[in-house]
Amino acid sequence: LLIGWPGFSKGGHRKDFARSSRPETNRNQNMISSTLATSLSTNAVRVVARKRSTRSLRTFAVTAGTHWLPGTKPPPYLDGTMAGDYGFDPLRLGANQETLPYLQEAELMNGRWAMHATAGILFTDAFGLPKWWEAGEAAIGDWDLKTLIALQVVIMGFLEAARIRGFMATGQSGVIGNFPFDPTGQDSPEMRLKEVKNGRLAMMSFLGMVSQYGVTGTSPLEGLKAHMANPAGVNIFTSSVGNEMVAAIIFASIAPCYFVLKEQIEEGEDEFRPIPW
Repeated sequence: LLIGWPGFSKGGHRKDFARSSRPETNRNQNMISSTLATSLSTNAVRVVARKRSTRSLRTFAVTAGTHWLPGTKPPPYLDGTMAGDYGFDPLRLGANQETLPYLQEAELMNGRWAMHATAGILFTDAFGLPKWWEAGEAAIGDWDLKTLIALQVVIMGFLEAARIRGFMATGQSGVIGNFPFDPTGQDSPEMRLKEVKNGRLAMMSFLGMVSQYGVTGTSPLEGLKAHMANPAGVNIFTSSVGNEMVAAIIFASIAPCYFVLKEQIEEGEDEFRPIPW
């Protein structure tokens, strides 16, 4: 290692540093120091840049993936542990930790009923059976309405009481001793998320089907056929509630931008609070 180093000969003998090698040694030391400093500073900049980029990407992924409105913070009680939790609770209905599990169970039950309802509506409409607003009366037939209500109260009361007892004991949805109810063994976090998403979509679909009948008096497939035949003339904007729909779309488009801009301008917490309380 000493061969070729300033101040040593090829034979390893020391030269006279006082006369010849001192300026060269100082010059080489300065070059080494500057090279090390440049290398360390470059690595430091790279590390800092890497940390900053990693932090920004991680923050964006968490914000966009777990919260319905990126740029704001979800309520503290919605921490992403529940299936389908995207921090959406503008009315703060889930602020009570004791009632939050029951609200989650209520959403699941309504979503399951809506999935059955939308499937039944489309089935009867596709196969020419009585329309969904007529199917109940047609199914009763010669049955007495009082008898039907009495049977409904007894059967549904028993099933609901069993479901509530099982839910209070296990915290899971089920049917008569099976909590959770999973006869095919498909229970997993991924399937629970899919169930919540499909349930929410079905609830919105059922609301749309009911609204369509209230506005146009047609079934889903009848409305679809009429729209496909004349897309420009038969749609939600040309119906009797077209103006209301335009106003709703404008509000839904502007409101998120307003809330995000408001959080960017004002200082303080980033939690989304459209309702003062």
